[in-house]
Amino acid sequence: MSETEHRYFIRLAYNGENYNGWQIQENALSVQAAVNNALSAIFKADINVVGCGRTDTGVHAKKFYAHFDLAKSFTTTEKNEIIRKLNGYLPSDISINSILPVTPEAHARFDAIFRTYQYFILRKKDPFYKEYSYYVYGDLDVDLMNRGADILFKYQDFTSFSKTKTQVKTNICKLKHARWEQKDHLLVFTITADRFLRNMVRAIVGTLLDVGRGKNSLSDLRMIIENKNRSDAGYSVPARGLFLTEVEYPAEIFL
Repeated sequence: MSETEHRYFIRLAYNGENYNGWQIQENALSVQAAVNNALSAIFKADINVVGCGRTDTGVHAKKFYAHFDLAKSFTTTEKNEIIRKLNGYLPSDISINSILPVTPEAHARFDAIFRTYQYFILRKKDPFYKEYSYYVYGDLDVDLMNRGADILFKYQDFTSFSKTKTQVKTNICKLKHARWEQKDHLLVFTITADRFLRNMVRAIVGTLLDVGRGKNSLSDLRMIIENKNRSDAGYSVPARGLFLTEVEYPAEIFL
């Protein structure tokens, strides 16, 4: 980043149904490519954004951050006009909600302190939620599933819930929150951690559903985590029910 450039965070939301995840891929639609194209067209410069993470194919984001550099600053009025133009350029399933000036070293991915995901399970047929939740029929012991969620806090190595052959240096994640809540006919799992592994949330949800069905006990859950073997854990629930809902940063990076 040169001395004449300014760094900005953008806060955006997207429906991931039509995309092969956030990250640019060859011969596949990605949210990152769509945002790059919009910013480059509006600012008439080659702009490549850096995202706060990598959501998988079909996963949604209610709040996602990315940063980019630009050789100019702008007023609040100009910023609002830029947001309007960006949203006019982008497809209807991606929206830019704000542009935030940050310190020159601020990084959307590495400066994130915590990320929060929510997974939505539909407990009865509802045509208005079917595209954004996973319908689960039959009895579930939610109290037992929450006791299973409490067990997660006793561990930091979540290899059992990660896709294999991923390019990460460690499978250590520090949980801050994990809880099931019944909201009308939706069962919502909320989980917060400093970082997440690929497929981690969907594998945890599938494993806790097995606990709720009585297929696995709490002792089984402990053994699954300690074995560090993905094949021991439950199935990965469908991507359509998963949303990135919050990303937290240190306040001092925002100008």
